[in-house]
Amino acid sequence: MSRPEVRPEANADGFVLAGGQSTRMGADKALIQLGGRALVVRALNTLREAGLTTSIAGARSTLTNYAPVIEDCGQGPLSGICAALSSSSAQYAVFLPVDLPLLPASLLTFLLLRASVTGAAVTMPTVNGFAQTFPAVVDRAALGTLQCSLTEDDGGCFTAFQVAALHLGKPLSAVAVELLAQCGQIDHPDSLPPSLWFLNVNTPQDLERAQAILETHHQVS
Repeated sequence: MSRPEVRPEANADGFVLAGGQSTRMGADKALIQLGGRALVVRALNTLREAGLTTSIAGARSTLTNYAPVIEDCGQGPLSGICAALSSSSAQYAVFLPVDLPLLPASLLTFLLLRASVTGAAVTMPTVNGFAQTFPAVVDRAALGTLQCSLTEDDGGCFTAFQVAALHLGKPLSAVAVELLAQCGQIDHPDSLPPSLWFLNVNTPQDLERAQAILETHHQVS
């Protein structure tokens, strides 16, 4: 079965979420090198491979050398999401955290196509039956409700997504990554299995593990 292709009518922008404090890493995660490339570069490239115009949602102005930076209020990923949606005129925004360097572009492409077909307020993947908050495709119509959730600080991004979907009367769509990979709808350029795609690089130990995974697959840049 052939993989879905990005359609011009998808009407979406891509955003790297990079506004965290990186306290567990001990240095700015966005600038940490993995396989010879900074994590922010890896994330931006993944979005671009999915055919998206890219920006960085976060408060770290030092990243402007890599892509336009949309400043937020520094209240975590939800503030970056709200700032990004406010800056965009596209119907959909695709959000990829800077600390998920092993995700393939094919997953983002599929999530976006799924969103455009279903009209879901938010579209996200599941792994082993558990919903993953990111990457996420968010309908810009959810902005008002997400801003209210940010003001009320009522439970983080996943809860805010649920509230937005309920308010809009649109579904919160979850896509099983393993099934998509099994039927050839998505794949990884380094042939990594889906179980490894969602490794969060938050600590030096996580970085070492990610590096070891890349070396094992002979794909270090």
